[in-house]
Amino acid sequence: MNLLKYLPVIENFPKPGISFRDISPLLANADAFKSAIEALEKLSREFQYTHILGVESRGFVFGAALARTAHKGLLLARKPNKLPLASHTESYGLEYGNDALQIQSHIIEHGAKILVVDDVLATGGTLVAASKLVRTTGATLSGAVTLAHIEALNGKKLLNSSGIPFRSLLSL
Repeated sequence: MNLLKYLPVIENFPKPGISFRDISPLLANADAFKSAIEALEKLSREFQYTHILGVESRGFVFGAALARTAHKGLLLARKPNKLPLASHTESYGLEYGNDALQIQSHIIEHGAKILVVDDVLATGGTLVAASKLVRTTGATLSGAVTLAHIEALNGKKLLNSSGIPFRSLLSL
C-alpha cells in the first residue's frame, strides 16, 4: 500500500515556511493505518526492547498501536505539566520554536529497554530529547522509529551523531 498518498502536505503550517505532513488521512483510513502499524512492527523487530516510549502527541497514536501489536509496555513522553509525578525534563529546539518533554521514571522497570516512537523525524530535536530522557532514567535506549523522516531537514544526521539507532518506514 502506498502510504504516502495518505500523508498530504499542508503548506505554511503551523508557521509560514513550514511544510507540515498531515497524518490525519492515514489514521482515518483503517486499511492504511493497519498497514502502517504492521510495517512499523516489522521494522521495530530490528531492535530489542521491552517498552515503547510514545512522544507527545502523534507519537502516542503510533506508539500505542505498536505497543499493542508488539505486546510491549507503553510509556509517555509528554509536554510540561501534563504528567503527575514527572521526574525528568528535557528541553529541545524545533524547526519552528522550542519545547520540552517530561517523563515519569518511577514506572520504568529496572532493566527496561526502550524504543522511542514518533510520527515524523524532522530536525531530530524531539527524538534526541526523548532519548536523553530515557538515558536519564537509567533505562537502556534501544533506538527510535518513526513513520517517516524528512530527509532535507537532516534529523537523521543529528540522531547518528547522538548515538541513536534509527529506522523510518518512509522517506519524504
